[in-house]
Amino acid sequence: AAEDMRLLALLHDREPDRETLDILRAVPMEQQLGLRLSSGLGQYAAKLLDEALRDLPKPIDEAVLEALAADYANVYLTHAYRASPCESVWLDDDGLERQEPMFRVRDWYRKYGLAVADADKRPDDHLVFQFRFVARLLDADTGRDELREVARFMDMHLLRWLGQFCGRVASRCPNSYFVGLVLLSAAYVEELRDLLAEILGEPRPRPEDAPQQEKPLHPQPASDRAYVPGTEPGW
Repeated sequence: AAEDMRLLALLHDREPDRETLDILRAVPMEQQLGLRLSSGLGQYAAKLLDEALRDLPKPIDEAVLEALAADYANVYLTHAYRASPCESVWLDDDGLERQEPMFRVRDWYRKYGLAVADADKRPDDHLVFQFRFVARLLDADTGRDELREVARFMDMHLLRWLGQFCGRVASRCPNSYFVGLVLLSAAYVEELRDLLAEILGEPRPRPEDAPQQEKPLHPQPASDRAYVPGTEPGW
């Protein structure tokens, strides 16, 4: 599971290059994951990603890479689909980056002697860092107490917003590669949490009973309007 989370973090971390795409399409996605996904969403997402990779030309030309880079920017950099990959935007009352939820995530990192190397470029609560953090926790000599900490972090942070981010990207992005990736990520995190609940013998908390260390969720208004700099939060 730690390696799976690192793989997903890598795919969210940067625009896809030719080597990565060739490696991904060499083996079906479900066979590249250590945790075999059993949910309908997980299986659908893996097949969608496989189909998107299979449809790429051989060899992959520069035009395809440029198109993927543009779509990557739309999802993760310019936020053209009004879907931030950072927790704070989803949990902060004003929908802003680098607010209290981010500092709570930073506290978790510090607890384990970790820190983001260049937080000025990418906030601590970015999904890539959260995925890597879960992987790091799973890497440890993992007993029940450590697994309980993984579950607790996921309940307090990742699971409170990731589904919304992935759902919004999936509903607005026309590129099936990124749709497959976000849906696969959402399904994987949910199934990993279910597995932890099974191993620990502790049912997942209901939404109303989940730990609420941050402010309550503040859903972002669905809007199809183009973003105009200076008129709304800049994420």
